[in-house]
This record gives sequence, C-alpha cells and structure tokens, in this order.
Amino acid sequence: MHIHHIAIAVKDLDAALEFYRDALGVTVSKRHTVPAEGVEVAFLPCGETKVELLQPLDPNNGIGRFIEKRGEGIHHLCVQVEDIEATVAQLQTAGARLATEIRAHPDGTRYAFVHPKSTHGVLLELYQPPDLTGFEDL
Repeated sequence: MHIHHIAIAVKDLDAALEFYRDALGVTVSKRHTVPAEGVEVAFLPCGETKVELLQPLDPNNGIGRFIEKRGEGIHHLCVQVEDIEATVAQLQTAGARLATEIRAHPDGTRYAFVHPKSTHGVLLELYQPPDLTGFEDL
C-alpha cells in the first residue's frame, strides 16, 4: 500500500494549473473528464505520489458542494491497494464506514471512499488499478 495521490478541489482547473504547472514547474501527466464523478481532473506527478486537481463540472455535485462549504483545498487522500475487496473487508471488520460502494472507472480501476468519521476527519480513497503494469504513467 502506498499513497497514490492527494486530491485538491479547485474552482478553476486552468487557474490552478497556472500555479502547480507553471509556477511550481510540475508536469501534467494526464488531464481528463470523469463524467461519473462530474469532475475534470489533472494529475501532476510529485515523486512516487501525484497531486490530483479536481474541478467540479456542476456546482451542485459533491466536489462543487465541498468547495461551496469549505473552499478550495485538500479533498481526499488516496492509497493504492492490491486487493480492494480484502482492504474494504478488513476496514469494515475494524468498524470503518464506507462513504461509497466499490466503483469502477471505464479503464477498470476500482475505487471506494472511506467516510471521514472513520478516518479521523480525512476522506480516504482506496484505489486498485486493473493492472499495475504501466500504472505509474497515470
């Protein structure tokens, strides 16, 4: 298990990239829309971890409401796991509460969120890629 990415909710992805990409000098490895989550995202590698910038496509979706309530900032911490079912089962046995069921992206990546009430205030994403080969390029 390792930290895959730290997600930051932003109002304007292009404005955020002016800082992270242009001022800080971090290269964007991938930028795309995730319709199922209602966001546009950009991944910026920082060593073995990535920064994920999230812009809501709708101000009334989860990221939009997060920004309205808390402002821009860190939204969640994502850890990559080898077996998401086993990790979820382990957490539930320990009393953790999931915020979502296990879901899948079109590329086969599986993910689930653990409720912040179970993680001392941090929304935690569990992330299992379909095939670890080449995954480091995301």
